Amino acid sequence: MTKSQGVPVAADVSVIIPTFRRPHELTEALHSVLDQRGVSVEVFVVDDSPEGAAAAVVSDFGDARLTYLRNPNPTGGVPGIVRNLAWPQAAGRFVHFLDDDDLVPEGHYAASCAEFEAYPEVGMIFGRVEPFGEDAESVKREKIYFERAERRARSCQRLGQQRAFAASLMFKETMLVCSAALVRRECIAAVNGFDVNSRLVEDVDFYSRIARSFGVLFTERVVLHYRIGLSLIHRPNVQSIIERSYQLMHHNYQRQWGRLDFLAMKLFAKTVLRAA
Repeated sequence: MTKSQGVPVAADVSVIIPTFRRPHELTEALHSVLDQRGVSVEVFVVDDSPEGAAAAVVSDFGDARLTYLRNPNPTGGVPGIVRNLAWPQAAGRFVHFLDDDDLVPEGHYAASCAEFEAYPEVGMIFGRVEPFGEDAESVKREKIYFERAERRARSCQRLGQQRAFAASLMFKETMLVCSAALVRRECIAAVNGFDVNSRLVEDVDFYSRIARSFGVLFTERVVLHYRIGLSLIHRPNVQSIIERSYQLMHHNYQRQWGRLDFLAMKLFAKTVLRAA
């Protein structure tokens, strides 16, 4: 809940920021959230460091919209667990899972709230990702990647809000990163949040379940300034971890929707979405 003259009020957007020993980046991320205009926000900073490294950052802001949470059992890099600590406390109509080194573009939340109002049938909105960082070559490479992702998202928008997006997320390169989407709060509870057994690409799994159940809107706006730097994706044996996470994702999909539906989605991705 946010606070206005001591009286709790519901927020438009609840922002959940897991963080691990990145005080400078976290400060920049918080400024990008708290400076949003035209909407009310509440922010949960979930500290995954054993020493509580982010407490001082939150305290320095002195902003009643900020809530500091400390993971009682630091994971050392399982983002789904950390995010799941906060979303059940969220009071906002919409939830943004923002990484601690990413930045929210000016006006993003107000525009997203208006789009949710205009498209009440969708559970999730995402858009264009704009990479930035100190390594020019890495930024250039990521820009090419996300331009390709935008083209695929436009194709999915034409083909269907639920199956096309879900099939693309499950069987092709991901079209988004975790910070690039906003989700209706009630949809998160309906899919039971993030799968804590997925050590990587847990956001792909989460958003594929939201897409399949509730539908998606892709907006042409830039919705995220995405910092290019070190991430969990650079850990050792990453490919085998990713493969196991996708296997788990596919297994869980079949358990919920059935094997025939799963095979139909896979065929759809390999044929209709082949050129996307």
